[in-house]
Amino acid sequence: MILHRYFSRRFVISFASTFGIFLLLQGFIDLVEQGRRFAGTEAGTAQVVALTLLNLPQALYELLPLITVLSAIALFLGLARSSELVVTRAAGRSALRAFAGPLLMTLLIGGLAVAVFNPIVAATLKEYEDRSSSLRDNRASILSISDDGLWLRQGDAARQTVIRAAATNLDGTVLQGVSFITFTREGGPIRRIEADSAALVRGAWVLSDAKSWPLSEARVAEQWATTHASLRIPSTLSADRIRDSFGTPSSIPVWDLPAFIDRLEAAGFSALRHRVWFQMELAQPLFLCAMVLIAAGFTMRPQRGRRVGLLVLTAVVLSFGLYFLRNFAQILGDNGQIPVALAAWAPPVAGIAAALGLLLHLEDG
Repeated sequence: MILHRYFSRRFVISFASTFGIFLLLQGFIDLVEQGRRFAGTEAGTAQVVALTLLNLPQALYELLPLITVLSAIALFLGLARSSELVVTRAAGRSALRAFAGPLLMTLLIGGLAVAVFNPIVAATLKEYEDRSSSLRDNRASILSISDDGLWLRQGDAARQTVIRAAATNLDGTVLQGVSFITFTREGGPIRRIEADSAALVRGAWVLSDAKSWPLSEARVAEQWATTHASLRIPSTLSADRIRDSFGTPSSIPVWDLPAFIDRLEAAGFSALRHRVWFQMELAQPLFLCAMVLIAAGFTMRPQRGRRVGLLVLTAVVLSFGLYFLRNFAQILGDNGQIPVALAAWAPPVAGIAAALGLLLHLEDG
């Protein structure tokens, strides 16, 4: 038990040191990047620093696998050079048992990252996108999904139109049970339209079985209402703009993802990309464990001369290979070419199995 606590403490120290180094490096790099990106805007130094701090959690969260594998490499190289693993084996303990502490700490770090750090990343990312959008072109999201249905916004400098639909197709171009309310630039409503359906074509919405009411204090709305078998309303929206308004799944806290997926599917949209992301977040602790085991497989043996650099490079390359394999599986899952569970859980499980096979071969082979 004392040995496990010792190795666990060493790993936590190594992880904290590596995380701190990446925090400083990424902070300075991102500060330069934000300064370059908003050089032509009204953003001052304080705003650039604020944007950097808001974007930093997301960057560190993406770098978490790399931080983990470098922390494990530093740990096992230190243990091998000090012959502590040799002493562990001489005391009758298998080196594989020495991994129990670091692996447990990795699972704990991964769990905290998903449960605590992920919501922080989502909140800061959303705030970063809102601030950066306001500095660039003042465009906000045109789409919102709630329990009442789907909400869209379109307009120009003269007027704005709010659209509510009870249901839609997968890309938001065909709406069912739809309402259009048009507002002037000053904010007063001027027209309301109810229709059974609305289809988005190039530059317009085409409404079927529509009824229109003018909203004016000088008129009785129902008296001046008109009905239309087909009604065409100009629109600045497109299928791509509607789809892009969902944002990235990473901008939604993992605790809110199940409810968001239910609302998305109830509105008629495909939530496949969000389901894959949710499962990948749940598999994150196992993926970090795979990184630790890969690092151990190449750095736990006694180091001799020039082989150290080659073994460390091999561990890093294989870790990157597993990382890109996970990203490739995510793309296949997003496209529906493989099941969601396979896309999320197969890469970490395969990495753990391959690394354990290598470790067993080195220990008992």
